[in-house]
Amino acid sequence: MRGNLSKFMLVLAGLLLGSALIATAAEPAAKPVSKPKTVATAVFAGGCFWCMEEAYEALPGVVSATSGYSGGQKLNPTYEQVSAGGTGHLEVVQVAYDPKQISYEKLLEAFWLNVDSLDKGGQFCDRGSSYTTAIFYQNEEQKKLAEQSKAVTEKKLGKTVVTPIRPAVTFYPAEDYHQDYYKTNPLRYKYYKYSCGRSQRLEQLWGKKG
Repeated sequence: MRGNLSKFMLVLAGLLLGSALIATAAEPAAKPVSKPKTVATAVFAGGCFWCMEEAYEALPGVVSATSGYSGGQKLNPTYEQVSAGGTGHLEVVQVAYDPKQISYEKLLEAFWLNVDSLDKGGQFCDRGSSYTTAIFYQNEEQKKLAEQSKAVTEKKLGKTVVTPIRPAVTFYPAEDYHQDYYKTNPLRYKYYKYSCGRSQRLEQLWGKKG
């Protein structure tokens, strides 16, 4: 897939650019945050997991968002295998959050606002099954809330939402260089996000933020 290849080449280029550019572009390390006693998790597939990490980690009450793979059959898949297709996996984020500060309903709202739920062939410039959207529910309560949220989204958009709601299966964390990519490689990340047309399409669907 052209989208898959372009992203893969972008990653390789980013790894080869050298430590000088990385040191210049990287942001200061965030201050440690105390972990709440009760942490729940949710799993969402929204295309590029770099972008979904950024979206979720900006929300108060979210402890972390970890990039990874889920929904497929192959054990311990790699990025290259998932991107090539055939493993059945999707790029996902596993969101750890404090239920006392943010609800699962709010996480669902953030999900819809950050994906093109009308696109069944991928997300934005990234094409192929590994970039399609999905909500992976971990219990019946999450399933019910996800279905309700999907119905509300369809009503708002006035079109059929193609995002499936699926039972959660094994989550595999992605390689270290994918984690917090928007923080460790901000210049390359911003270029990718803009050139992929993500923000532009989301503005078409939901209007300008703020």
